[in-house]
Amino acid sequence: MAESDLLAKIEQAGLVGRGGAAFPVHLKWQRIKSLAAPKKYVVCNASEGEPGVKKDFHILQNFTAEMVKGIILTMDFLETKEAYLNINKDYYQELKGKIDPLLTVCQKKGYLINIFEEEPSYIGGETGAILNAIEGKKTEPRPASPSPSLKGIFGNPTLVQNVETFYDVARVAAGTFRPTRLATLSGVKNPGVYEVANTQKVAEILRATNNYPAFPFFVQVGGGASGEVITAEQAEERELIGCGAIEVFPLTITPLAFLSKLFSFYARESCGKCTPCRDGSWQLQKIITELEPGSEIPWDKITPIIQAMDKSSFCDLGR
Repeated sequence: MAESDLLAKIEQAGLVGRGGAAFPVHLKWQRIKSLAAPKKYVVCNASEGEPGVKKDFHILQNFTAEMVKGIILTMDFLETKEAYLNINKDYYQELKGKIDPLLTVCQKKGYLINIFEEEPSYIGGETGAILNAIEGKKTEPRPASPSPSLKGIFGNPTLVQNVETFYDVARVAAGTFRPTRLATLSGVKNPGVYEVANTQKVAEILRATNNYPAFPFFVQVGGGASGEVITAEQAEERELIGCGAIEVFPLTITPLAFLSKLFSFYARESCGKCTPCRDGSWQLQKIITELEPGSEIPWDKITPIIQAMDKSSFCDLGR
C-alpha cells in the first residue's frame, strides 16, 4: 500500500494511540516522517505495567502476526529497517514461542525487530523511560522538551506506539478495521478482555458483557491506578478512556482500603527521579498505613501532598 494511501486510511479511521494519551496516529506519523534524519526507529510499547490492564497481552497472545504486520507497515512508512519491541519480561517469557518465529521471518526479509525485555514496572511504559532503558540508561522519564520522540534512541527520531495501535494499523491496511477498542474488565463476575465500540458508555459495556453488578458500586475507568473514579450514575454517560481498564468496586469497600491500594502502588512504583513523587508517594503510603481501621481519612494532611505532586512532579505519571 502506498504511504499516502495508508496514512489517509489511518486518518479516516480515526486511529488514536491506545497507550492512554489517545493522540491521533496520523499526526504522530507525519511529525516523525517530516524530520530530516539519517536514521529513525519504531518502538512497539508492550510494557503494560499498570494493574488491571491486560489488553496488550491479549493481542500479543491472539493476534501476534497482526501486531507484527502493523510494526512492518510503520517501518515502511518511515523508511527504516530497525525497530524495538519493548515488552514486559513476564509476557515475553510466556509468549516467546509465538513472537520469535515471526521476528525471524521479518529479519530474513530485511526488517530487524529487536526484543527489549523490560522489568515489569509502571514507569517502564513512559516514552522517555522506554528510550532510556533501550539505551542502557536508568528507566526514568526524560524532559518533556524537546519531545523524547524527536530525539529518541541515541538522538534519532523514534516513533513509539502501543501494541493495540499497531494491531489497529494492520486492520486498517487489511480493510478489516472496525471502530472498536479493547477493554479489560476486573472486579466483575466475568473478568477478561473484551472488544467494545469506541463510543460505548462504561455502563453499556458492563451490560453488554454480562458484567453489570447486582450490588451498589463505583468504577475506576481508564487505568487500574491512574484511572478516573466515577459513580454508577456517571458510568451511564462516560465513554471508556485511557488504556481501557474498567474496575468495579462495591460501595462497601472502605475509603482506607481503596486508598491503600492506590498509595501502595505509587509508593512501590515511583522511579525516584524527582522529590515530589518519590517522597510524596512515600508520605501518602505512610499516612494511610498508620491509620487504624475505621479512622477518618486525614484529608488535611493528604491533600497538600497531592497538590504538590500535581504541580511539581517531573512526569505525567507523578502528576
